[in-house]
Parts: sequence; C-alpha cells; structure tokens
Amino acid sequence: MKKLSLTIISLVLLVACGKKEEPAAPPVMPYKVVEITKSNTTLLAEYPATLEGVTDIDIRAKVDGYIEKIYVQEGQEVKKGQLLFKLETQTANQEASAAKAKVTAAQVEVNRLKPLVDRNIISDVQLETAKANLASARSTYQSIIEKINYASIKSPVNGIVGTLPLRLGSYVSSQTAEPLTRISDVSTIYAYFSMNEKQQLDITMHAAGETFQEKIGKMPSVNLILSNGMQYEQEGKIETFSGQANTQTGSFNVRASFSNANKLLRSGGSGTIQIPTNLKDVILIPQNATLELQDKRVVLIADKENKVKAVPVEVRAVPGGQFFVVDKGLNVKDKILIEGVGIVAEGTVIKPELVDYATVITPEKKAIN
Repeated sequence: MKKLSLTIISLVLLVACGKKEEPAAPPVMPYKVVEITKSNTTLLAEYPATLEGVTDIDIRAKVDGYIEKIYVQEGQEVKKGQLLFKLETQTANQEASAAKAKVTAAQVEVNRLKPLVDRNIISDVQLETAKANLASARSTYQSIIEKINYASIKSPVNGIVGTLPLRLGSYVSSQTAEPLTRISDVSTIYAYFSMNEKQQLDITMHAAGETFQEKIGKMPSVNLILSNGMQYEQEGKIETFSGQANTQTGSFNVRASFSNANKLLRSGGSGTIQIPTNLKDVILIPQNATLELQDKRVVLIADKENKVKAVPVEVRAVPGGQFFVVDKGLNVKDKILIEGVGIVAEGTVIKPELVDYATVITPEKKAIN
C-alpha cells in the first residue's frame, strides 16, 4: 500500500513537471486615431518674408563739404522736397561772388563792343570773342550756383527717415561709402519671400485663369503674420513671381504688397506670409500620418477589429508641407493612426483613442483688430 502511494505521487509530479506555461498575450497599446470626414476648408501655407517699402533711397552728397545743419530726426516722416541736410558753403559762396563779378565784367565788354561793330568801327571777331568769354563766365557761375544748391540736400520722395550715422561737422563727398540716411516710402509695403519649384507649381496649377498673369491676378488675398505673432490687419496681394528659378537654390522669389496707410510697417522688418488654399469636399490628412514605402505612400488604419492595416493612398501635397489631399485610398469613417506611424507593425491590435478631426487639420489663427 505504501509503494502504491509513492507511485501515484511520482506520477502526479511527472505530469506536473511536464506541463508548459502558455506565454502571456502582449498588452494592447493605445494609439491616437482620427475618423475621416470630408470637409470644405482653407489651409494656410507659411513662408518667411522680409519687408521693404515701395522705395528705399540712399541719400548721398553730390558735392564735397562739412555737414553744417541736420533738419530731421531718425524715424521722422518727411515730404518730397523737404530739406534734410545743409553742407557748409562759405568757400563756394566766395567763388560764386567772384564768378558773378566776371560775368558782369564780360557783359560790360560785350555791351561796349556791340555798337562799335554795328558802326563798322571794329570787326565782329572781337565781339564774338567777348560773347564767348561771357558764355564761359556764365557757365562757371552757374556751375558754382548748382554746387551751392546741391549743398542743400532734400528728400526725393515722401517717406520715413532712416538712421543718421553722421553728425554735425562730418566731412562728406560723393565718394563717401556710408549714406547720410535712407528715405523709405512705406505707404505700401512689399513682402519678399521664396518658395521651391514644387510649391510654385502646386499654387499656380490649381489657380483659376488661363495665362500665368491671369492666375496671379485671381489668387486669393494673403495674410501677413508680424514678428510678434499677430496678424496684420490688412490683407495683401501676390503681385509677382520671379521669371526663373534660382539656379543655386531652385527657389522662386515672390512679392506680395500690403497697404500701409498708418505707417505701422517699416522697411527692414520681417514676418510670415500665409497663403490660403481653399478646398471643397475633400479628405485631408496630416503628412506625418503617412509612410513612403518604395514608390507608394501608405496610411495605417484601424479596422473593425482594431487591427492595424496599411492602405496605399494617392495624395496631392497642400502648399506648406503639412497636409495631403487624399484622392484615392481612404473613405469617410476610416480611422487612421496619427500616432505610432512607422513604429506599429501591420496586424497589431491597438486601442484606438479618437481625436477630433477638426483639431488635426485646422491651423491656429491670430489677428489684431
């Protein structure tokens, strides 16, 4: 009986030792997804820009001299023809007095010889010589007067005075490297920015119009985001694209104009241009929700069993590099992963965490009143 009990115990132990523990199922991880809907929306492509006035004119001396007076201050608004600087003209004034005396003397000589020639007392050669001397004296005098006039430096346009690097007593000439100041006409501000060839084609190919100029004319208004992050109150208009791409960078230079009646914007500033793209009844997805596999672009979706599935899609890039318009491959109600893309393997079971679709595709807007 004792031997039988030992045998049973041994069999129980052998059976117990022969069992293998089954591996634990991997935990189901949560990943953020969005449910696809179609919508009408406006997306904003952004480009860094530099600001310049309609004209930025360097003010330079046309004659040599010391700065005798400065009539303006930095940042002052001036009118066309307004006096800005006056150079010392004491020497020129003395030269003008001497030259004027020579003109007077030459005129007296002409007046003396003319009646003599009329009465055939002397030949007209003497008179012609006197007239030539008079013309030369007048030319010299006029040249000195122009020099004196050039010493009074006036603004060539309406605008804003820039910096004043030189002070009273500084010697200047037409060869001085640094200008006296710069006058900027900022009634209209030009925003200059660049875009690559692909972005230029995406914008112009989808714009209304037959010719390139018609397409530019019919482009929607653009926004200007200032360096403080606020949106400028006036909308602008794209006016020009450069005629060809920069051979080194492959980019096109673009100019947009903004009305600046209140002179808030100044030359030399910076900002960001926002170009709106109006889209109707389309599926939009973030570009970072896609993968590029060989020559295909795919999106990861969570199926009805919450398994990850890779779906090939046909897309168009929206200017700005943030979004795609999906032309084929996705349907309304599909749930696409916007988290773990490139990490989660196809066939993995996940726990979808639904994110509001509108928050994913709608950029934040800021404005000033």
